[in-house]
Amino acid sequence: MRKPSEKLFDSITKDNLWIYILKILLKGNYHPYVIREKIEKNFGFRPGRVTSYIVLKRLENEGYVKIVKREAISGPERIYYKITQKGKEEIKKAEDILRYWYRKIKSF
Repeated sequence: MRKPSEKLFDSITKDNLWIYILKILLKGNYHPYVIREKIEKNFGFRPGRVTSYIVLKRLENEGYVKIVKREAISGPERIYYKITQKGKEEIKKAEDILRYWYRKIKSF
């Protein structure tokens, strides 16, 4: 059986990957591979490749990110994503929610 702290870690990282993707995209437009690297470097976990693409596609379908560049210098086409205004608003809401619950738990 997994420890409660391990479940919490998964819940605030892998299960909510969209938060980290949007945070990374606040800094610039990136290819999914670079997004995964930046998540690992800045947040300490590396999301699965397929999972990252699935989450990015959902974010795109819901209007939180958009494709800004398709590039194929040599080899396959590379797609770059950009956060939209809707995505910026959503990440702000997520930060507010996390901040609220952190304070509630901390002050109890």
